[in-house]
Amino acid sequence: MRRPELCVALDLPTAADALRLADAVAEPAVWYKVGPVLFVSEGPPLVRALVERGLRVFLDLKWHDIPNTVEGAVAAAAGLGASLATLHLAGGRAMLEMAVRAREGSALRLVGVGVLTSFSAAGYATVVGREVADVAAEQERFARGAIGSGLDGFVCAVPEAPMLRKLAGPEALLVTPGIRRAADAAGDQQRTATPTEAARAGADLLVVGRPITAAVDPAAAVRGFLAEMVQ
Repeated sequence: MRRPELCVALDLPTAADALRLADAVAEPAVWYKVGPVLFVSEGPPLVRALVERGLRVFLDLKWHDIPNTVEGAVAAAAGLGASLATLHLAGGRAMLEMAVRAREGSALRLVGVGVLTSFSAAGYATVVGREVADVAAEQERFARGAIGSGLDGFVCAVPEAPMLRKLAGPEALLVTPGIRRAADAAGDQQRTATPTEAARAGADLLVVGRPITAAVDPAAAVRGFLAEMVQ
C-alpha cells in the first residue's frame, strides 16, 4: 500500500508569511496549499514563487461556475505550474468535463469537492433544505455523478475515504483535510482524523493547516505529522 503525502495549508495573510514558512519547513517532498484568502491577496506571483522553489502547489479554489469560466480558470492554473486544483462537484458534469479538457497537456491534476469537512449532517441539511442523515451518503452521491468525467480524485473526510476508494478505484487521488494529531484543537472542522487514521483509511494527500502554520517550530510539526503517517 502506498504511503500518503503531507500538504501544508498556507492559510496565512501574506506571500511573505507563506514563503517564510515554506522556507522554514525546507521539505521539498511536502505539498503546499494556496487557498482563497491567500490567492486573492497575493495572486499568481505567489504560486510562481513556490513553483520556482521546486515545490508542488495545491491550488484550492473550489471552482463552481459556468463551464466556460471554469475552463479558463483551469487553463490559467495549469499555466502557472500548479500541480493540483479543486472543483466543486455541484458544478455539474459539463463543468467537470470542460475543466478536464482544459488541463490537457499539463501536469495539473483535478479533484472534486463534495461536502466540506466543516459540515455536520445537521448543518448540511440546513443548506440543502432537506433531511440529511449521513454526510457520507451525500459525498457518495456527488462522487457517483462525477465518475467517468476524467477527474483524478476527490476531497473527502477520512471516514469517507474507504467508500470513495472502492467507488473510484485504486488510482484515484484521495485528499483529506481536517487532519489533526490527538493534542491538536479541531478548530472549525467537524470531521477530523489523526494522520495514522487517514493513512489506514487509504488517503493519499493529508492536508494540515493551523497545527503547522501556528506552531512555534513548523519544521518540527511537519516532522511530527510525517512520523504519524503510518498504516
